Amino acid sequence: MIPASRGFNRFSSQHSGQSKINSVGERFPINRTLMEVIRGLDGASTEMVERSKTIFFPGDPAERVYLIRRGAVRLSRVYESGEEITVALLRENSLFGVLSLLTGHRSDRFYHAIAFTRVKMITAPANSVLRAIEEDASVGLLLLQGLSSRILQTETMIETLTHRDMSSRLVSFLMVLCRDFGVASEKGITIDLRLSHQAIAEAIGSTRVTITRLLGDLKDSGLLNIERKKITVFDPIALAKRFN
Repeated sequence: MIPASRGFNRFSSQHSGQSKINSVGERFPINRTLMEVIRGLDGASTEMVERSKTIFFPGDPAERVYLIRRGAVRLSRVYESGEEITVALLRENSLFGVLSLLTGHRSDRFYHAIAFTRVKMITAPANSVLRAIEEDASVGLLLLQGLSSRILQTETMIETLTHRDMSSRLVSFLMVLCRDFGVASEKGITIDLRLSHQAIAEAIGSTRVTITRLLGDLKDSGLLNIERKKITVFDPIALAKRFN
């Protein structure tokens, strides 16, 4: 059980009757999605996490896996110096918390998982996931595909953080957000997240004051607009070229 003090508000209970279904074909129908598989597992539940709340800390027992249904989750590494570096910003349908299934350890939480926005998730016990893989190898393939997507997101974030110049780092991060959370409109690409300057600063290792100044410069240059904490990039190509 995950303590409520970390921001969880469980509003639906475990699925009833799942353990009575013995047919693999009935539990995991053909052409199912990863969301359908996780939601149908024994002990699965839907949970809400408020923005900035911790989902799990490094070193926590690896007892559950998580699939994002709505919102964004930030994964970061905390180093001995106290510096916290973002390694991935996960979007809808992203899977995380599955390393225990690969390593066989129950305390292999390497990352700090935080709700970057208000998040709705489907979670399931790790042992239920393992049983599902044993019953149907295609479940393991779905999990592998989900994990591969996670790795690509991590690589993208690492590329973003390699920029020493904070302006370039911010622009690179905005491009990632446009790609993963962007909604096209007549004005350009609107990042479908309500982002505070502080949240952006924490994600890319900057300060709120610096981010406020840099976003102001980009706005004054006519490259983007910010309204109700939502950023609209008028021309992502023009933005990228400015700091290429």
